[in-house]
Amino acid sequence: MPTFAYKARSNTGEQVNGTVVADTAAAAARVLDERTLLPIEVREVKAAGRSIFTGGARRISASKISILYEQLADLLRAGVPVLRAIQVLGKQSSVHGLARVLREVHDDVSGGATLADAMDRHPNAFSPLHVSMIRAGEKGGFLEEVLARVSEFIRRQDDLKNKFLGSMIYPCILLGVGFTAIVFIMSFVVPRIRQLLEQQELPLPSRIVFALSDGLAQHYVALTGVVLAVIIILVGFFQTEAGKDAWARIQLRMWGIGPIYTMVALCRFCRIFGTLLANGIQILHALRIAKDSTGNCILADAIDQASDAVGAGESLTTPLMKSAVFPPAMLDMIAVAEESNTLDRVLVEIADTQETRTARQLDLFVRLLEPLMLLLMGAMLLFIAIALLLPILRMATSGIR
Repeated sequence: MPTFAYKARSNTGEQVNGTVVADTAAAAARVLDERTLLPIEVREVKAAGRSIFTGGARRISASKISILYEQLADLLRAGVPVLRAIQVLGKQSSVHGLARVLREVHDDVSGGATLADAMDRHPNAFSPLHVSMIRAGEKGGFLEEVLARVSEFIRRQDDLKNKFLGSMIYPCILLGVGFTAIVFIMSFVVPRIRQLLEQQELPLPSRIVFALSDGLAQHYVALTGVVLAVIIILVGFFQTEAGKDAWARIQLRMWGIGPIYTMVALCRFCRIFGTLLANGIQILHALRIAKDSTGNCILADAIDQASDAVGAGESLTTPLMKSAVFPPAMLDMIAVAEESNTLDRVLVEIADTQETRTARQLDLFVRLLEPLMLLLMGAMLLFIAIALLLPILRMATSGIR
């Protein structure tokens, strides 16, 4: 339905501006009349006239959305109607972008749209996965339960993400400082020392270091252009279907971080899948919703194939085992849960247990990464030092003779 921007006056004479979704301008005026607003101006606006947060310009942080879901669930449990709850949250929000989005959601819902459909128009605020779960909650009559569970899910994922980013700060600082030091030495220190050593035959390490130094000093513009071109080509490639598939495989098989990434994605799937089943969603529908929570097209394809197999009458464990992406221990627990009809509860328990183990693996990986990076930087600096010292030692030896 089209969107209409309006100017109206309330019973107190205060001017009110906003948008409303309706079939026609007359229908929009009737909606305003139902809100006890006197229309002054009603005009249709294009979709681009809506908030910039409905497009691709900016995103609202996951922590803010998690708090929003939790507060909305609390208001609904207290018996507050959906429209009133959205209006209250929009007025009290300190985030301008989120307040504007909530005003538009309120207008859409008051115009006849469901809450899920209204949220679906703001993909940079509400992800498709959240919208799918909220739509299922609306249809099943357990919206507040879904909102609370989605809020908890977002909070857990945000905590894990922040833990990973926090753990990677020190290694990234090491990498940046080491790289800067090497570039400085190769660009400014090596050329000055080279002037003293050019009169003699240089050993291989010295020739390598001097060649790299010349490349940095004389061709830094070309090297920068090559690096930028490679980055642009890779970004363009990873936007294609083949590139997305390749990147998905890299994520799963990357040394060190690949198993951790895989387990995080599977825990996310298990938590969402178990939550949907616990709220009465049929297994096929729950699988189709939860598959996108992995964030990896290979894992999503494996779950999609499992959904087709379950629809054909197979058990869930068999197709997941054929995909070779789920660990055997997780498959064993899923198989036992299927037989005992406790799949919803066991899936959430799997997510809780594996997330704890994954956090420990992440800590161990970061602890191993720090000394490895120190050793790598130290080895590079040692090679440069040896390359500069060998000619000096030769000069000293020849002078003694």
